[in-house]
Amino acid sequence: MSEHNHVVSKDGSVTMNRVTEALDRIDPGQKEMILDNFEHFKAYLGKRIQLAQKIGLSDEQLALAAEKIAGYLAAYEEPRNSEEKLLLELWKAGNKDERHRLAHMLVKMVQQ
Repeated sequence: MSEHNHVVSKDGSVTMNRVTEALDRIDPGQKEMILDNFEHFKAYLGKRIQLAQKIGLSDEQLALAAEKIAGYLAAYEEPRNSEEKLLLELWKAGNKDERHRLAHMLVKMVQQ
């Protein structure tokens, strides 16, 4: 796959509008496995965050990507467990700034 299809370029810059495209490319079976169990979701997100940190993404870039992913999940995926339902309710209740802080907290949660 060429670099123009990636969310993160070789220079470490993040193209946020490609996050949705990348999420759409995940195999439906794999997506179901990731989202079916909250521990699987956290592990998957944690691995992606570790990779992003290795190439030098800042905490702010990580939170922006997490915010984009959360927005995608809220719009296109049904919650599959109680944790996802709670996250969706928090997402829907929050304003733009609160959603951004929630994204920071999600990143922090999976880093621990």
